Parts: sequence; structure tokens; C-alpha cells
Amino acid sequence: MGRSENCFGKLKRMKSTLEHREADRVPVSDFFWGSFLKRWKEELGLSADTDIYRYYDLDWIATIPNMDPHIKRFEVLTQNDEEVLVKTGFEAIIRKKFCDPMPEYVQFDTDTIDRMKAFRFDDPWDDRRYFSGGDNQVAGVGDSFVRDLPPWTDTVKSLYPDFPVYGSVCEGHEALWRIIGMENVLLWIGLYPDEVGKFVDRIVEFDLGIAEAQIKAADGMLDGMVIWGDVAYTRDMLFSPDYWRKHFKPGVKAIVDLCHGYGLPVIYHGCGNVKRIFEDFIEMGVDSYNPLEAKAGLDVVELRRKYGHRIGFCGNMDVKAWADSSPDELRKIVLTKLNAAKGGGFIFQSDHSVPGNVSGKSYDYVVNLLRRYGTYPLDLGEYDIPDIS
Repeated sequence: MGRSENCFGKLKRMKSTLEHREADRVPVSDFFWGSFLKRWKEELGLSADTDIYRYYDLDWIATIPNMDPHIKRFEVLTQNDEEVLVKTGFEAIIRKKFCDPMPEYVQFDTDTIDRMKAFRFDDPWDDRRYFSGGDNQVAGVGDSFVRDLPPWTDTVKSLYPDFPVYGSVCEGHEALWRIIGMENVLLWIGLYPDEVGKFVDRIVEFDLGIAEAQIKAADGMLDGMVIWGDVAYTRDMLFSPDYWRKHFKPGVKAIVDLCHGYGLPVIYHGCGNVKRIFEDFIEMGVDSYNPLEAKAGLDVVELRRKYGHRIGFCGNMDVKAWADSSPDELRKIVLTKLNAAKGGGFIFQSDHSVPGNVSGKSYDYVVNLLRRYGTYPLDLGEYDIPDIS
């Protein structure tokens, strides 16, 4: 399957950026909530089937294969016009109210330490994860609720001609909390630290299989990998850095090494304030860190000043400011952030994903600012910061 000349330009742009070289311009892409996409189409007078990635010709896109520990159709417990209650392959019961942006995790079958020890994973190499359609929790239950997703490889093939396509894998904690629930994660780390650590080791073995199996299934059509792994909240980490380093960090490092062995760069997506372990992500060889939440006190310009070009950055456009600021204020924010793009190493995105309180016109304005002022050599005028390079 061939790629368009435009796609080759995006690949070169992303490669240069992740290697900390200035490309033709700063790459831009994002993750979008359904409520934003609806508003964007209405405000810009676009048809209902308009694809925002193609409309703006965005620079990369993430895809999600079936990462459920158990390959199964959702068990619908109740459903009406307002909500659905389902049990997924994580053996979790989830309530999705269609009017709300995110679901509620109601119950987890794996609710005792003995059940955690007894938990078994289906084969990560099972072809159904990649070549068959069906339900999967990570891709199907979130901002939206989607069932009977197409085969993952079909999705990759449909995007491959026009976009750099990234795969997905959850690291240890991201899979752990989906199996036992966040409350039990925090409680059991305190009560049963070694038992949880041993289970995380089994999760990592599963995750490594998911990562390598999708690389093989894509047969050369993946251009990178996203590791999903929230380990912090707005103020600090969810657990001690020492515990993370002992039990979670080795798994992340193993996934990074695996992907690099196949020539694939890694973007790590972790919400919250991870300042206490940022050096660890550099040490592990993570190519770019996302989303750099502004509401968690992260500022990409300060991060560039502190860490230089030892790691790339992806994100940090404050969605609260995006929603509330005037065009002049947005111009100041965007041009200031672009100081972090000097010398490459910066992909412009939101500091999580674009929600429905951001207007379509504000999003459009910012992307056009990027296309105008994000072209190298950067000319940031009054917003240039001389000591950032």
C-alpha cells in the first residue's frame, strides 16, 4: 500500500522533530472529545462526516487495538436512551451516560487480593485483537461509546496513506487500575506492595506481547507507539516515586526498548504532575512526553529550559485558556509556547485532549496560528525568549 507525497512530508517532519532537528514546521495534532467535534462542525458549517484530521491535515494519529485482558463482547446489563451499563473484557462494570464526557467505573470482579493473584490473561498474540472486529474497552468506552469496532488492521490501512500511524499499549499501572479499580490500587500498594508488584510483572509480560504483536500485525505500517500510563494527579504522583521505580518503571523501559528495537519512536502519555520522575523518562529513552498538563503546573517552555533537548515534548496548550481566551490572548499563548520548538523536539497539542467547551472557531484560529508562526526558522517577534534554544 502506497503513501501520499504529503504523508512522506509528515513522516519527515515528525522524524526530524523527534530527533530534535528543525523540520519545515512544528507538527500539530490532537485527541478530540466528541462534544468538541460536534461543536466544531456546527460552528464552521461543516458536514457531519467531516474528519478533523483530514480537514487540517494533522501530522500524526494514534490507533488502539484490543488490549482487553479477556477477548469478549461487552455484556450489556442495562441500556436505555440515557445510559448503558456494560461488563467488559477487563471484567469491569462501567456505566456510560451518553450526555457525560467520561464513564463511571461501577464495579470490578477482581476485588480481592486472591482474585488478583488468580487473574489470567488471554493471549496477547491472539489474531482477533488485530484482525477481527468487535468490542474493546480502551477504544470503545470513554468519551464515546462504540461497539463492533472494525478490525484494527483495517483502521491502520485506512490511515496509512495519509498519516504517520502510531499504535498503542498500556503500561503496568494503566492496565492495573482498569482491572482492580483505582481505590484498590492505592490501598493494596500500601497493604500488599509485593503482591501488587508481582501482578504488575505479569501485566508487563502481557503488555509486551500486545506491543510486539501489533507491530507484527501492522506489517510495517506503524510509525511509532503511544504508551498510555497515568501515574500522577494535578499536584503529585499517585504513589511514591520509589514504588514506581521498583515496580512500574522496568515495564515502561522494556516497552520502550522493544519499540526502539523495531525502529519506532515512543510518545508516552501520562496525565498529571510527574516532575519527580521526569528524569526517569529521559533515562528510559522516551522520545516525547505528552500531554504536559498546564493545570498540573507544567510549562513546556520551563521544561525545555530545564531539560534542554534530552527529551521531546508533545502538548501543553492549556485547554482552559483555549476555551476562555480572546484571539489576542491565544496568540500570546501560542507564540510563547513555540519557544519550546526551537531546535525541534516539540509537537503542538492540547494539554490532554480538546473538550467541548473549546469553540470550533478558537481551535481553527490556533491551528492557523501554528501554520503561520510555526514555520522554521521561527519568528516569534515580541514573544521570543532569547535563552531558549
